[in-house]
Amino acid sequence: MSLRSRALSRARRKGRGRVFRKMGPGGVARLALFAVVLGLIWAALAFFGPGPKAVNGPATTVILTRGANLANIAGALDRAKVISSPTLFMAAAKVTGASRSLKAGEYLIPSREPMWRILSDIHHGRFVRHVVTVPEGFTSQMVADVLTADPLPTGPAVAPPEGAILPDTYEIQRGEARAEVLAQMEEAQTKLLNQLWANRAPGLPYKTPQEAVTLASIVEKETALPAERPRIAAVFLNRLAQGMKLESDPTIIYGLTQGRPLGRPLLASEVAKATPYNTYVIYGLPPTPIANPGKASLEAVLHPMKTDELYFVATGSGGHVFSSTYAQHQANVAKWRQVEAEQLAQQKAAGAH
Repeated sequence: MSLRSRALSRARRKGRGRVFRKMGPGGVARLALFAVVLGLIWAALAFFGPGPKAVNGPATTVILTRGANLANIAGALDRAKVISSPTLFMAAAKVTGASRSLKAGEYLIPSREPMWRILSDIHHGRFVRHVVTVPEGFTSQMVADVLTADPLPTGPAVAPPEGAILPDTYEIQRGEARAEVLAQMEEAQTKLLNQLWANRAPGLPYKTPQEAVTLASIVEKETALPAERPRIAAVFLNRLAQGMKLESDPTIIYGLTQGRPLGRPLLASEVAKATPYNTYVIYGLPPTPIANPGKASLEAVLHPMKTDELYFVATGSGGHVFSSTYAQHQANVAKWRQVEAEQLAQQKAAGAH
């Protein structure tokens, strides 16, 4: 550095020193206060004012994964360009207490969304909700197939044991493991079954809750009418008590296709075919459930109707007619055969036209 440069540098430092000495302690404090006020104004505008414009389209999707801490969340929002300052976001989260409860999930953040609203949404878990519905009577493999076809979850979906899933509508998140979703379904079934089993009617023949699930799965496949389920459960329990075979068509189908619909009536040879599940051949319950029964069917087998009925047959209109004697049952079957023949004739006539 030249002598001239050194002289200028010393002059500048002396000049600044003279300015601060002229200002005095009060002036310096006012300057510091002014800087603080400016900082607070900037923070308020950045926090409460409009946020950044979305990079593409009217909104930006941000996925916050489970287990992410405050710094991870602020970083994800910053990388998505939906907040102007990750430092300010973290500070606001700590000051407001929101940092103690930030929810993972998929968030759709509109363009120009204020930072305070983004923080509030993440704190209260206002994320995009996706659901998957498991219909009553689906087999476990059918449920696994539904999850496999859904593009939102990830990873393999291995079918749980038959009857281990509770049919219901479940919330899922984008990127969630399919195995975790199935685990939630199993946990829901276990919780419900424990409650129902503890409050079951006295005198039932089940040795284990699993036996109740097995019968409930048969009841589930026999009727879609909730009002009929306790009555059908009673019929099957009465047959078991008398040492009679259950003779349930859905058990034949499960032994043939693992529960996949046949798409046609059963053949006489299939009714007579011996499988571990064919209750026209075996006595007692099948070795496992034949589907995943819903809550109503589980309740039905644990609180069956009081009746001496031993038989039921379809009416052709969606329900069943019940009887206590074989003679009554034969008459009801004859009526059903007549209805079946009339329906077939109508279908043929419609096809001819």
